Amino acid sequence: MVFERQPLYAGYAYAYPHKTTYRPLDPPVALRKAWAEERRDALSLYLHAPFCEMRCGFCNLFTTANPPSGFALDYLAALRRQAARTREALGPATFARLAIGGGTPTYLDESSLESLFEIAERVFGVDPQNIPVSVETSPLTAETVKLRLLRQRGVDRISIGAQSFIEAEVKAVGRPQKTSALEGALDRIRNFGFPTLNIDLIYGLPGQTSGSWLESLRAALRFAPEELYLYPLYVRPLTGLGRRGRRAEDDLRLACYRAGRRMLLESGYRQISMRMFQSAQAPVTNGPAYCCQNDGMVGLGCGARSYTRALHYSGEYAVGATGVREILAAYIAKPDEAFDFADYGFALDGEEQRRRFVIQSLLQVEGLDFAAYRSRFGSEAMDDLTDLARLEDSGLATREGDRLRLTEAGLEMSDVIGPALYSARVRNLMESYELR
Repeated sequence: MVFERQPLYAGYAYAYPHKTTYRPLDPPVALRKAWAEERRDALSLYLHAPFCEMRCGFCNLFTTANPPSGFALDYLAALRRQAARTREALGPATFARLAIGGGTPTYLDESSLESLFEIAERVFGVDPQNIPVSVETSPLTAETVKLRLLRQRGVDRISIGAQSFIEAEVKAVGRPQKTSALEGALDRIRNFGFPTLNIDLIYGLPGQTSGSWLESLRAALRFAPEELYLYPLYVRPLTGLGRRGRRAEDDLRLACYRAGRRMLLESGYRQISMRMFQSAQAPVTNGPAYCCQNDGMVGLGCGARSYTRALHYSGEYAVGATGVREILAAYIAKPDEAFDFADYGFALDGEEQRRRFVIQSLLQVEGLDFAAYRSRFGSEAMDDLTDLARLEDSGLATREGDRLRLTEAGLEMSDVIGPALYSARVRNLMESYELR
């Protein structure tokens, strides 16, 4: 694999294997069996609320905009049924963190938001006051009464999708967002004292320039966020931008990434990955740390994914409005006993588990810990994945003690390096996937 000859933005590499590798499991796998041999002392619990007030042109998440009245209540009733069956199948378990995502969870009214915390606390024994709890929001739904509820419930991290502080740029991706509304939401979040504010921004938007990108970044920095995620624009099939045949420019994205990275480093932020930057004031998390390479995740809700070492599973995935509605309707109508099984997912053999560990580690600034890999798999990472040596030879990675880290040049090519390390099986499944 010659990494430098690949398209710079080959695909958004954030999890392995990609969700488009999932297929029907025949026969379905009993959850009790799937979790029986897993460590369950530092799990992550994820609750999925697939609702938004609008569908942005770049978005390929499993979510639906402005559902009919009562639909969210029917969905939450199904989620409660799934939670009860999953908890019974799981057995003894301790949760190191809780996340509520979407969609936009704060699209829900206060009573529905309360019900999500009740599921986490009463069904799974989660104590939100003593573990990290993250919730996603949007400028239009970060209302005072909801933010107060979240803070009282123990939420210590709020993530808001700002995307841009330039109204013309967000309008170009189908989002009629007023900068005043965004700034008002950020003021409210800061006033409630959430320890961690994360702001998501996108570079490569239609009409954007390096100058306007830095203008947005400076506007975000005025709120002193503890975290910033900088995302390159991807134009994906069946999204609004994809339907309109829009394209993203590699040269613009690369220039914006480099300029944004430089500004954040000069402002005292440290880089965690290609996308994530963290301020020196970010709080230190006490208690057991969740490790995505080793620890499992229990996902509840129609679009949530769950991870064990040998099985990743979820509901079916769609982007188009019709496909999403059909899958949600099937989820709501599921009989209780159907929640005892995983019927859609991807089984990871030894090779896939090793690749996942390497990819999830290498795409972080801390890099791949050879000793941790050796302890987990009883073999050497460089022997198991020969492409790692090519990364070194290309100057995209370097060994530092018992670690392999991406260089500055390698880090900005994360979306090339990640997919290049995928197995042939994963690539074939991704290419043959029929998107709904």
